[in-house]
Amino acid sequence: MSMNRSLGSRDYDAIVIGAGHNGLTAAAILAKSGLNVLVIERRQILGGAASAEEAFAGCQVSVGALDAGLFLPQLIAELGLERYGLRWIESPALTTVFASSGKPLTLWRDVQRTAREIAQYSTEDARRYPEFVAQVYQLSAVLAEMMTLTPPALPVVHLSDLAGWLRPALQARRLGEKAFMAMLRILPMSVADYLDEWFETPALKSALGSTSVIGQMQGPRAPGTAFLLLYHAIHAAQGETRSSRFVQGGPQALIQALARSASEHGAELCTGLAVVKVLINDDRAIGVELENGECLYARAMLSSLDARRTLFDLVGAPNLEVRMVREVKNIRLSGSLARLNLLLSDLPQFNIQEAERERISGHIVICPDLDYLERAYDDAKYGQFSQKPFLDVVIPTITDPSLAPAERHLMNINIQYTPRWLKSGDWNDQRQALLEVALDTLAAYAPDLRRCILDYQLLTPLDLERELGLSEGDIYQGQMGLDQLLFMRPIPGFPQYRMPLDGLYLCGAGAHPGGGLTGAPGYNAARQVLRILSAR
Repeated sequence: MSMNRSLGSRDYDAIVIGAGHNGLTAAAILAKSGLNVLVIERRQILGGAASAEEAFAGCQVSVGALDAGLFLPQLIAELGLERYGLRWIESPALTTVFASSGKPLTLWRDVQRTAREIAQYSTEDARRYPEFVAQVYQLSAVLAEMMTLTPPALPVVHLSDLAGWLRPALQARRLGEKAFMAMLRILPMSVADYLDEWFETPALKSALGSTSVIGQMQGPRAPGTAFLLLYHAIHAAQGETRSSRFVQGGPQALIQALARSASEHGAELCTGLAVVKVLINDDRAIGVELENGECLYARAMLSSLDARRTLFDLVGAPNLEVRMVREVKNIRLSGSLARLNLLLSDLPQFNIQEAERERISGHIVICPDLDYLERAYDDAKYGQFSQKPFLDVVIPTITDPSLAPAERHLMNINIQYTPRWLKSGDWNDQRQALLEVALDTLAAYAPDLRRCILDYQLLTPLDLERELGLSEGDIYQGQMGLDQLLFMRPIPGFPQYRMPLDGLYLCGAGAHPGGGLTGAPGYNAARQVLRILSAR
């Protein structure tokens, strides 16, 4: 794997800007097809928002993704990632939520086991749960078909643009008239309304609905959040309501597998150098300028940065039409997550028996009901971080002890809602306050937590912006509301990965289908580039 700092004057078929998982995916696909590919990463490490760093001695700690359940299965096969050491771990528990009484409710991978668990709260909910899971599986399977399709560029539509969309259209039609109409009704619904139609148990609705607001600056009563519940179930097996599985060695092991695949197919990987400008000639992107003054040239430039950073920082607003500048400015980028990583001397004592440890082997959700979640969002609406935040917690060392030294544990916590811009003060002076609120919130369910803490790392939205290059601290590079999906992502008129300059493409989460550790935007963008270069 090459990681040079000086590249000299060379020409490439494709230059990929940013070595996040989408950038590496695009590079691997292009290199596998025989193109001469260069990946340039500003940081010294690969992975972007899926990277890991030695936050604690002897521990490679993930600073982004909690799991990798959404990653495209076809990419694993197409790039031979298992040959590069990629191994999966599936915890028996998907999600455990602690009710307001402190009693746990666990959603297991086994649907019947989950139904028996729910029966302790409501026999009617237990009866309906398998039917609900079947609907989620059925509808998310239709969405899964759309993941690797390039949206049509409305209003001008070519037949070739629509050909691939026949597959999900036929699959949706095969649902039957009743299920098809249900899908059309559910997608724009709020997740609260959707779940209220099915269940009465607050903790159950929280366990299911909390996934729909992860990374979003909106509450569970916002329109379109039901779609995100289905989105997070893409690739889930039958009987599961959340696509969740862990990578042995942490998400960084997936990054290493992607990097090795790209490198062994001939891609050149360069870290520690930033691209400062996209070079333009006659309204065409022809290359990039690096921070050291070097200029490199290629037939195609693929940016895994968000659209605003790509077009304003690298291309420059003066090189864009006025309409384009206005629409890029209107992209909703809204950070809502902070990340807290803890090194623990022991497992905190949640309200479970020692024999029930597998309950906390998946996601631990601190959010007793959807009203709690809505109130947490209310704080952020008015420019302050949630005083009673929604916490999405994993303890990866339960299923993979190799991630920490012997008899030590890691705890990764996503804290929501934490707006990038605070009404009072800034993140430099609010860090300690956020830490205390997060620890107090979790300690209400694990009273001995503070005693177990050996060290911590806190990343605020400001840190995510500065260190990982996530504008506004937005992990999705643009909120995944209904107005910023499909042919409207990143902006209307440019959904097909091509940017307004010929030769420039978007391959990150800001493009279709959106965020999460999927690899889909990089995969789709690379195939689009191959089609265009081949036609020329």
